[in-house]
Amino acid sequence: MNAPEKPAVDPEPHVMHTYGRLPMAMSHGEGCWVWDTDGNKYLDGLGGIAVNTLGHAHPKLVPALQEQIGRLIHTSNYYGAPLQEELAAKLCELSGLTRVFFCNSGLEANEAALKIARKFGHDKGIERPEVIVYEKAFHGRSIATLSATGNPKVQAGFGPLVEGFVRVQLNDVAAIENAAVAHPNVVAVFLEVIQGEGGINPATNDYLRDLRRLCDEHDWLLMLDEVQCGTGRTGKWFAHQWAGIVPDVVPLAKGLGSGVPIGAVVCGPRAAEVLQPGNHGTTFGGNALAMRAGIETLRIMEEDHLLENAATVGAALRASLTRELTGLAGVVEIRGQGLMLGIELDRPCGDLLLRAARGGLLISVTADRVVRLVPPLILNLAEAEQIATILGGLIKDFLENPEQP
Repeated sequence: MNAPEKPAVDPEPHVMHTYGRLPMAMSHGEGCWVWDTDGNKYLDGLGGIAVNTLGHAHPKLVPALQEQIGRLIHTSNYYGAPLQEELAAKLCELSGLTRVFFCNSGLEANEAALKIARKFGHDKGIERPEVIVYEKAFHGRSIATLSATGNPKVQAGFGPLVEGFVRVQLNDVAAIENAAVAHPNVVAVFLEVIQGEGGINPATNDYLRDLRRLCDEHDWLLMLDEVQCGTGRTGKWFAHQWAGIVPDVVPLAKGLGSGVPIGAVVCGPRAAEVLQPGNHGTTFGGNALAMRAGIETLRIMEEDHLLENAATVGAALRASLTRELTGLAGVVEIRGQGLMLGIELDRPCGDLLLRAARGGLLISVTADRVVRLVPPLILNLAEAEQIATILGGLIKDFLENPEQP
């Protein structure tokens, strides 16, 4: 496997340089494997950043989407949308919540959640409502979601940020109790159940249960960003279900459409009627193609028992990584759940992206020093073992030879 070197000439002279791309372009995929335009083959440990739930070219998904494209892609939200109702009903069944708003991305879902929180506060007579958010959080790159994000690097250059956020540390109940006293205008708590871009940092089950209790006591909305960790990735439909709680607002996106852009905000009774006609909307959100992708994704996940697969294969992958990396100086921790795992090193490790690609594996590095694995939920045990073997060798070599290109 020989991933190409970075080209001397800009290969994309007409595209804005908003991404630090690796020097390869993908051509096609099948299952958990993808091929680049030079014919090199890669095991996909990234899944399009937790997007490709069903992998690539899934034999059940492809004909369903082809059929839908031949029937209807988009009309507008002026009209009834049976596919929206079908997908919304399924999400409500799986979550125990009551209503859904559809949009196009995780950013949009989180933006809608923040609007729900603010209007929830205004409806209670609070003129300047505030939302509790978290250090190391990532909720998107719009001005509002960027302001809710807890990463000064991605915020730099975009001030002034939106006001109305109270920031605390994850898994610190006392910080929430103190915020309740110091900030009487708080109306919601907003957090990722497992922080993705922040370094695969899970909220503990006890902490989530405490948040549910505190939100009930203070009449706050509990808003759980499951854009990355939801849709079966941890082995349950939603990561918060491991804690046995029911939130008020759950933004979803990424894996819900298996690669077709989609976002959703699933709401319980306290939040479901906050937004009324004229308060919020979207042109593309809820279009027929995206809805069919969501419906088919959930159907195939059920038929193929992919929640159980995520739990079983995720546990095996974690065990194999532990075997490969235990006792290795420089490895801080392996954490996460199901097929959302992070390996924290004691130093920045961005060079591992290209090293891994050269070794035939796609990964990402987040929070500077955390290797992130979010492969398709169809990953099998043999492929999990391959990931662990390749990555174990790469990390060992990186820690021993950090200057090697």
